[in-house]
Amino acid sequence: MPAQAGKHLAMYNFGLHVAAYESPAVEGFRLREAANFEAAARAHGFIGRSGYAGEPGVACWGEQVFPRFIEGSGFAVAPSSLSLWADIESLMAFSYSGVHADALKHARHWNVRQNWPPLVLWWVDAGAVPQWRDGAERLELLHDRGASAAAFTFKQPYGPDGNSVNVDRGRVKDIAALNAEGQGDLLAHVVALKV
Repeated sequence: MPAQAGKHLAMYNFGLHVAAYESPAVEGFRLREAANFEAAARAHGFIGRSGYAGEPGVACWGEQVFPRFIEGSGFAVAPSSLSLWADIESLMAFSYSGVHADALKHARHWNVRQNWPPLVLWWVDAGAVPQWRDGAERLELLHDRGASAAAFTFKQPYGPDGNSVNVDRGRVKDIAALNAEGQGDLLAHVVALKV
């Protein structure tokens, strides 16, 4: 299901670590973070991502805010990302193969079990840049009301036209294979890292 001309897929994810970011308990996450960002940048269909305020490099897309699920956690900040993709298949290929799949495999060691959706997807006009608050609001919307064209998941996807769609699994596999060709060095690096 390639994107319709003029639309990009926005993705926001949010979780909570089991301990402070600098903690030894979260070292496996920290060690993989740069490789994950680089794998995304090399991935087919990647358009861009927000950076983080006060950090060099990629610009931050507005003030970073968090969904209400951070309340009572004891944390002022939490692991989250905000990015733009050409289509669902490209994002899915990146998310569930290669470097990012390695991180997902070990995430239970670093992240608390959550009772909210781990991510939310929605379509934006090409050229539009989503803000952190958009992602937080849409994650809460998904949690509260379930999947809709305004806030959905890989399991219940919607197309740019607002209609329910099916993910093209064959295309996801093809894109994952394409990504693997240009990310072998990154994958070799992360599989050798401490969990």
